[in-house]
Amino acid sequence: MTDPTVSAVIAVFAGFVLAGILAVPYIAASYRRRGELGLWRVLLVFGFLVYAMSLWTYTLLPIPQTTAAWCAEHATSHLQLRPFQFVADIRREQSGAGLRAFLRNPAVQQAVFNVALFVPLGMFVRHLFRRGFAVTVALGFAVSLFIECTQLTGVWFLFDCPYRLADVDDLLTNTLGAAVGFGLAPLLRLLPGNEPSAPPGTPRPVTARRRLLGMAVDFVSVVLLGTTIGIVTTLVAGEPNTVVTALTSTLLPAVLLLFVIPVAGNGASFGQRIVLLRPAGPDGGKPALWRMIVRFLAGSGGYFTLLTLASAVNSGFEPLANLLFFVSGILAIRPLGHKGLSGLVAGLEIVDLREIESPDREPVVDVRGGPTPPLT
Repeated sequence: MTDPTVSAVIAVFAGFVLAGILAVPYIAASYRRRGELGLWRVLLVFGFLVYAMSLWTYTLLPIPQTTAAWCAEHATSHLQLRPFQFVADIRREQSGAGLRAFLRNPAVQQAVFNVALFVPLGMFVRHLFRRGFAVTVALGFAVSLFIECTQLTGVWFLFDCPYRLADVDDLLTNTLGAAVGFGLAPLLRLLPGNEPSAPPGTPRPVTARRRLLGMAVDFVSVVLLGTTIGIVTTLVAGEPNTVVTALTSTLLPAVLLLFVIPVAGNGASFGQRIVLLRPAGPDGGKPALWRMIVRFLAGSGGYFTLLTLASAVNSGFEPLANLLFFVSGILAIRPLGHKGLSGLVAGLEIVDLREIESPDREPVVDVRGGPTPPLT
């Protein structure tokens, strides 16, 4: 594993995994702090996750076979404590005159790389986390120190010996890179969506993207909860039969997140609560129980119920589940109000959780063009 592209691929893959784990908490926090999600900000946060994984891969990989024989053969000093040793290294490695020869100097390239590696950290800390210069530089120093200590100890003694050099010059150049990144952070303000379109407590239009996001959160949450229940059940009671697995890993989490939570709360499913949406009955209030039962069966609850039947009884229910999934998604996009199939069947509207339930309130203005009439 010596090709730098391998480290890049690992970093991107790890970034996707980390993004999947943190997606629901991030969406919930974003809607409550900013009142909305914002596509560009999501991409920026994802870039931060990939960058964090890049620090890990580029500083620890490649990992050699650190056997006793390898350690004996490479038993040299793994600690460089002389500040600005890279200046002497540049002089020693210089093989010609002129700017081109200077830029080709391996020691110059290494120093520039160490500075550039921490520039994104400074930019992200200032722009995403709103921290000042002192905190940004201190964090850059702390992260670099942690990396150098990790290299010096052989990944905290997980390996038989250190396989990377811990260098005080890396600490200095990395910290400088964080300071440079702090100065360049205002460039990120050029990206759209840095500031929310309205105060967090202001209702937003119910858009197709927002509806689908809530549905996606519901789907992912049911799958994750079902997987967790399945693992715990297997560890405690052993491998269950097919029927028990279908009931505990599919139907049970669907009922909890898509029916119990709405009935106990304001009628919103777990995913709808995350994106600050709720269903409203004809009077604008919490839907009646029978409407929530119909909504559950005609929406995501019906999808997971059919999947349960497909696993426990007959696989012929699976095409029906897929058809319901497809129709629900289409009807959440196209009709006015984005009610979805469940909302249409149960006679419900989908409204912003922050809507003031008043018959004479002003309509919410859809920033994409034109006023959106009141939905309750």
